[in-house]
Amino acid sequence: MTTFDTFDTVIRLVYLAVACCFVLGLHLMNSPVTARRGNLLSAGAMTVAIAATAVVLAGAETVRPGAWAALATGSLLGAAAGLLLARRVRMTAMPQLVSLFNAVGGGAAALIGVHDFAGRGASLPVVLDVLIGAVTFSGSLVAAGKLQGLLPGRPIIFPGSRLIATVLALAVAASSAALLAGRGGAPALAVLGVAALISGVTLVAPIGGADMPVVISLLNAFTGTAVAMAGFALGNGVLITAGALVGASGTILTKLMADAMNRPLRSILAGGFGTGDEAKPAGPGTGQVRSLSADDAAIQLAYAANIVVVPGYGLAAAQAQHQLHDLVQLLQQRGVHVSYAVHPVAGRMPGHMNVLLAEAGVPYEQLADMDDANAAMPQTDVALVVGANDVVNPAARRPGTAVSGMPIVDADRARSTIVIKRSMGHGYAGIDNELYTAPTTGMYFADAKKALAELTAAVKVLVG
Repeated sequence: MTTFDTFDTVIRLVYLAVACCFVLGLHLMNSPVTARRGNLLSAGAMTVAIAATAVVLAGAETVRPGAWAALATGSLLGAAAGLLLARRVRMTAMPQLVSLFNAVGGGAAALIGVHDFAGRGASLPVVLDVLIGAVTFSGSLVAAGKLQGLLPGRPIIFPGSRLIATVLALAVAASSAALLAGRGGAPALAVLGVAALISGVTLVAPIGGADMPVVISLLNAFTGTAVAMAGFALGNGVLITAGALVGASGTILTKLMADAMNRPLRSILAGGFGTGDEAKPAGPGTGQVRSLSADDAAIQLAYAANIVVVPGYGLAAAQAQHQLHDLVQLLQQRGVHVSYAVHPVAGRMPGHMNVLLAEAGVPYEQLADMDDANAAMPQTDVALVVGANDVVNPAARRPGTAVSGMPIVDADRARSTIVIKRSMGHGYAGIDNELYTAPTTGMYFADAKKALAELTAAVKVLVG
């Protein structure tokens, strides 16, 4: 065996070890208890893969002058940007950040496809790479804009959208066929790229904010698939493995999120659901609203035996997770049993509430499965709903509403319910919440951080 063969074998073994670490890291992320280790293992494996690739480039004879400077500059800028974002972005903006990461991944994969086309011509992986990568890039930017409030959260319906979609599909099909047949060249690739970019916008824009958790998961799956196609184009096994893992896990998560909302994926992609986060002034709505003071709510909480906390996006928006944890710890010191019922699509991305609570130091053991929490709800003294809306709306149990059939946390079936919310404003589904006017519900109108701090102070005064 020559020195080159030995070197090539070692690099392949390193890539194989890296791929195994990716699989193990993803497995560790199945549980919040081991997720940090899984994340660190995957990040370490990717660092090794980058180093191995750099070693391969160092031994190549075709590396152009200045390539090392460009590689080092890009790596440093990317690492610095990642570190800065990780430290500065709040949990409330994490969904937007994930969407931006999806856009970067899809865009990078598409550029790899363009570069490979320029060097070796068209192939099926190259065509799919450019197509999926471009759709992911533009679609993820639209999703991030909706989540950040730069674009309306409500569905944006284009006039003649069906005609536009048909024209785009024909353009994609024609340019792809021309490229795979060896005709068209760069103009056909440009048509494919532009049609894919516009398709990403027309795909995500008509989808309302209520479906954003599913959209984020779907775009994440697209990113992984595009990266896998880039791996096939480059003949890089690590990219293929990493992309396939992200694509597969994102697809599974998309299905789970759609099931959690009881909405078929085709209905979500059809768009037109949800109004965005449009608040209305507090008022009686369609029924009688019973307003609570801090003292009223504190009495219920302090003398309860069992409490279930139902967090929602309002908790994240107010950055009130630490105040919630302080209140829960105070209640637990009095012997109150407290657990958390987290709906799978609470917040604006999968796992949003879980990560938010973990950031505040809430033990994972206190997070109850939604089905288990619902089974115990009739024996629960108080259900404390903090900023949740559609995921606790009893209207989901009857037909004819925008949330019909969606599994919910049965907060209305507790003996008493306290809802902390700034107003009687609608959730993303755009309908009244029947929980707010239920006879056992008391509404505490305030920002979640302010309300939880007032409740904590009131409980301390009450118990001495």
